[in-house]
Amino acid sequence: MFQLSEEGKAYVKSEISRYESKQSAIIRCLYRAQDENGGWVSPEVIAHLSTLMDIPASQIDEVSTFYTMFNQKPVGKYHIQVCCTLTCGMLGGRELTDSMMKEAGCHKLGDVSPDGMFTFSKVECLGSCDTAPMLQINRDPYTESLNTEKGLKLVRDLRAKGGK
Repeated sequence: MFQLSEEGKAYVKSEISRYESKQSAIIRCLYRAQDENGGWVSPEVIAHLSTLMDIPASQIDEVSTFYTMFNQKPVGKYHIQVCCTLTCGMLGGRELTDSMMKEAGCHKLGDVSPDGMFTFSKVECLGSCDTAPMLQINRDPYTESLNTEKGLKLVRDLRAKGGK
């Protein structure tokens, strides 16, 4: 059963106090809970936040399933989100994703690699068309101006970094 850490619970209470309506704190609290739950929002996360925030679970679930930044199933340590909309797609974003997935050992988008390190998603515009193709790893800053060679090196470097 999922429970936020004491620091996580304090964070939720602090976020609720910042807003006129506690529903306004849902996104920030979901981010915190997702981080503490290994990168995804499980039904147990929704139930726990519902109790802690005193908000119906259905309202929290609506938010978590509407926004793509909340993962609905487990992801690898590195969730690599590659932009594949117009500019990035035309400049090789789709092929970049395929090459990186093969290097990581992922067979389908959304799957976790056998070593638990990687999950890939194709996402809509991340707003950096002038540096296309580009991607985001977890919620870290963007990695831009990519090509296949740079993408493969990125996967290799992340794997070498491992659990560090």
